[in-house]
Amino acid sequence: MGGGNFSTASYQAAAATRRATGQSDFGYTDTMRSVARDKRKAAPSLDPFGATVREARDSAEHPQSTPIVAFVDVTGSMRRVPQIIQQKLPNLMGTITRGGYATDPQIMTIAVGDEQFDTVPLQAGQFESDNRIDEQIRDLYLEGGGGGDLKESYALGAYFLATRAQLDSLDKRGRKGYCFIFGDEANKPTLSRAAVAKYIGDELAEDMPIAEVYRQLEEKFHVFFVVPNLSSYYEQAWVEDHWRPIVGERFLRLENPEEVCELIALTVGVLEDSITLDEGLEDLGGNGKAAGKALALAGVTGAAGTTVAVADGVLPDGL
Repeated sequence: MGGGNFSTASYQAAAATRRATGQSDFGYTDTMRSVARDKRKAAPSLDPFGATVREARDSAEHPQSTPIVAFVDVTGSMRRVPQIIQQKLPNLMGTITRGGYATDPQIMTIAVGDEQFDTVPLQAGQFESDNRIDEQIRDLYLEGGGGGDLKESYALGAYFLATRAQLDSLDKRGRKGYCFIFGDEANKPTLSRAAVAKYIGDELAEDMPIAEVYRQLEEKFHVFFVVPNLSSYYEQAWVEDHWRPIVGERFLRLENPEEVCELIALTVGVLEDSITLDEGLEDLGGNGKAAGKALALAGVTGAAGTTVAVADGVLPDGL
């Protein structure tokens, strides 16, 4: 996967056609909500069961691929945030490429719910470089479910990504991909072997410790956990207490969830040493204020030692 090039003009034209003809941007979600619960399922392009690989490969067209994963909690506690992210994500490729933040970006989408309560707790697309990004995002089923235990199946998605992703950036150049998990709750106590068998098709000998799941994911990706504003537990300290031991400095709070593309682009640009934070904010023309603040407060460090942390708690100009 990962061939072709993203056309912003084609994306905008398709969106305009949907508006003119009364088609929903959330067509697959609307379809699933119109059928009986036991008939609801992941779109074929996003069904993880039996999938063996998700590839981010170099090619003559894209010789220096950069894998980027947008990993979204689509349960009810996230409120309208999944819809906001779904609407914004198709702009991600344009934001990254216009600013030169990464070479040959290839974008994959994952959506997670709750393996105990939801019909579709895991959906996983392909790494794409062209307008198929828009297609896979619109094929997401935003189930809006979850349970009441303040825990979701993030580890199910993390396991799938860790075991299926094949990255030329890592194998050929020793450079990890980027995984941004947008959520507002904790992991289940362990990764359930029963859930892995049911939704992915792997047979594990026993339940897997959460720390081991993310250790494996971290071998391939820089992993960020982002709590977006407007979600139910945005300001809850226990969310940070749970995720800090897993992702360290890469726990972020995003005041404006509409800046999902800016956050991803700025983070990748800084870690790829393509930009400094100030350069990225200037390039975005003020559109990344909340994203820049999240990165500055977190003190995320670039691949060559560049840091966006600032001394004595003073934020960059304009933040």
